[in-house]
Amino acid sequence: QVELVESGGGLVQLGGSLRLSCAASGLTLSRYAMNWHRQAPGQGRELVAAITRAGNSSIYADSVKGRFTISRDNAENMIYLQMNNLKPEDTAVYFCQAVGGGQGTQVTVSS
Repeated sequence: QVELVESGGGLVQLGGSLRLSCAASGLTLSRYAMNWHRQAPGQGRELVAAITRAGNSSIYADSVKGRFTISRDNAENMIYLQMNNLKPEDTAVYFCQAVGGGQGTQVTVSS
């Protein structure tokens, strides 16, 4: 049974930092790209950050770029989100998500 358990949230002052953790079980984490999403009250879910399976590439929402860092430890089945210089607009529930797990299929577009 696949389970993702987020932790590390809390109350922080303007400009403060938090480090979120996502503990994964029931899956081989290295086979999955991982996302952090957030959802503020009355708002839709927003993709905050994403990281590739090997952890060698990541992307961020413009709203958090330069302040948040996503990382992973596949050996420990952990995903992290380091959040610095926090702002009131960062207030939300944060979720981690596993994406993919398959081998992938090649798409080539020829001219």
